[in-house]
Amino acid sequence: MGPSSPLTVDGVAIEQALGDGPAPVFAPGRRIELARRGTSFVRELPGPPDAPTLLLLHGWVATGGMNWFQAFDALGEHFRVIAPDLRGHGQGIRSRRVFRLADCADDCAATLVELGTGPVIAVGYSMGGPVAQLLWQRHRDLVSGMVLCATSPGFMPNRRARLSYQSAMLAAVAAARAATLTRAMPSLPGFGMKPSRLPQWLADEMRRHDWRAIVEAGQSISTYHASRWVDQIDVPTTIVCTTRDHAVAPDLQLALADAIPAATVHTIDDGHLACAQPDFSRVLLNACRSVADRTARSVRVV
Repeated sequence: MGPSSPLTVDGVAIEQALGDGPAPVFAPGRRIELARRGTSFVRELPGPPDAPTLLLLHGWVATGGMNWFQAFDALGEHFRVIAPDLRGHGQGIRSRRVFRLADCADDCAATLVELGTGPVIAVGYSMGGPVAQLLWQRHRDLVSGMVLCATSPGFMPNRRARLSYQSAMLAAVAAARAATLTRAMPSLPGFGMKPSRLPQWLADEMRRHDWRAIVEAGQSISTYHASRWVDQIDVPTTIVCTTRDHAVAPDLQLALADAIPAATVHTIDDGHLACAQPDFSRVLLNACRSVADRTARSVRVV
């Protein structure tokens, strides 16, 4: 790609998806110290008194602000909202350890304990989906429900595609580790590479990434498989399926819904950057309220 090539996801340039409007207003953020883990960063909205809590988990190469800016206002009217930057992303935890999705889940558990939230509805988008699934698997007492958006229990079901992608990611990991002091964005398989025309607010967010960790995250995503245990998920769950998604195929998203007992499906007629569109907030709010209602009914039955 030449120096003027845009950054693309799912065949759509990010600047095209976001438009040329003013910088969005993010939920307020602050740093928090997590014992023996490091300094994390969360965006928060208090919500109404006694409202359920949503834990918003962003996708790969995003941040809590980037992924959820369209939804903050709508969700904050009904829920307490917590949106961390996952490790290596934005202002999230910095670590010399190799990036692991399981560590992200453990970071989130430590965040919930530090904030004293009690059980939450974990809302995961793309890479955030596996983090939500792992949070349930590793810390079941902290998850009361899940909303899984544009995600699946495994992103590379085809062996040939998986091996090809993993080879490319291993090369990118080696290059990133060799250049750990640079702040430049490396070449990432599947992203159209080298951003040049990003809105300034988005470029500022991405400049905060630890690109070594970002590349390692891509490798971790390619090896993630939860098909052996997702059918054990026992909390109310809704799948938000992006029906024109080429990054995470809709049939993989719907297979996740089929695997999780009693999971329901909400759809949005858009691709993998649906979260950047205004209509996303309506669909996501409906999905979250559905899970919250089912969670409340299950508590009353118990």
